[in-house]
Amino acid sequence: MTKTAIHVDHIARVEGHGNVHVVIEDGAVKTVEMNVVEPARLFESMVRGRSWREVSYISSRICGICSASHVVTDLKAIERIFGVQVTPRTRALRELLVYGSYLQNHATHLFVLAAPDFVGQKSVFPLAESDPALFEGALGLKALGNELCTAVGGRSIHPITAVVGGFTHEIGAGEYRALADKMDSFAAFAAAAVDLFAGFPVPRIATAGDMLAMVEPDYYPVECSDTARFLDAGIEFDANDVGAHLEEYAVPHSAALLARVRETGSPFFTGALARINASWQHLGQNAKVAAAKAGLRPPERNPFMNNVAQAVELVDALDRCAGICRALAEPGAVEGSSEPVGFEVRAGRGVGFTEAPRGALFHDLELDGEGRVVHASIMTPTAQNVANLEADMRVLAEQLVAEGAEEDAVRLEIEKLVRAYDPCLSCSVH
Repeated sequence: MTKTAIHVDHIARVEGHGNVHVVIEDGAVKTVEMNVVEPARLFESMVRGRSWREVSYISSRICGICSASHVVTDLKAIERIFGVQVTPRTRALRELLVYGSYLQNHATHLFVLAAPDFVGQKSVFPLAESDPALFEGALGLKALGNELCTAVGGRSIHPITAVVGGFTHEIGAGEYRALADKMDSFAAFAAAAVDLFAGFPVPRIATAGDMLAMVEPDYYPVECSDTARFLDAGIEFDANDVGAHLEEYAVPHSAALLARVRETGSPFFTGALARINASWQHLGQNAKVAAAKAGLRPPERNPFMNNVAQAVELVDALDRCAGICRALAEPGAVEGSSEPVGFEVRAGRGVGFTEAPRGALFHDLELDGEGRVVHASIMTPTAQNVANLEADMRVLAEQLVAEGAEEDAVRLEIEKLVRAYDPCLSCSVH
């Protein structure tokens, strides 16, 4: 018997710490494990007993990139409990805030973490010399995401102006117009990024599981909906019912809880690729053209195409944010005020749901009559994705072994797949 064990300890260029363990015996893949080795961070326990006023500020610390999404998701959960209906202007500002984190995350992931895989480099820094325009453009796009989050949320990470019912501060019309012009200035770079990542060769595999995404009629949703859909199973549900359809479970080799579709037992993927499969028809025109040119159309099941999907979302986010900013700059164009609406504190349970940059994010909160947290459950995108990542690693390994690939090639392609998922392993052990 010939036995090969492939170990990748502390996978490089991902957020957090994780290991890959693959065992091949006599040409057959026997074991595939994604070992999340981060210790538990206990955020769900940390918020227990805390006032509703504090929860969003605490949970935002789960992630420095997706902090805006955690804030908005918590606010949506609390507002469902209190029966708060926010204005369209507040919705627009929250969408800008979430999209600011998309610009931050996608620019970082694509150019700093993923791109070196395809240009034969171990890090992004050699690109500063070999392609300075690409390097500077990537940094500029990330900086624009920081600027947008600061303008809307009060600072680039862990926003402070978004509160239950509205916002405590809003910038002026001139600042909105200036932001819109800056969005437009990066449109050509974002479109070129789609072409760049679509041109990189990747293995042709199909994901082993289902896909999960927020859905909304006639819109590409990241914040405005409470409805989720498993695309293959055709199961659509309200976020308040997430526990009836999404099952978390523990495995011995990972500190993160894994997830599967409760009705089918299937693992699933959530993220940019799932969103585009769910809502391709609602992308803006420029994003549709870029996606079609890149060969990205539903149903796309190759997880490596998540890189291209994120690049397409950059095109869409820039156009969408420019339009929102210009609308907010015009008096009366967006209905209502962003000042917090009135409400009464009451006991209850509610689930907030947003599309964080890396995928579906759920915050399940139960409050007592004084508005203190009785129970909290947070389901982050990476925790939901780990089971499907393991399944896709097996599909990839089996294909490469069947093709006679050398051990080093198998190792490299598995690392590329992990990075294509854009995991935040620290978030997975929240």
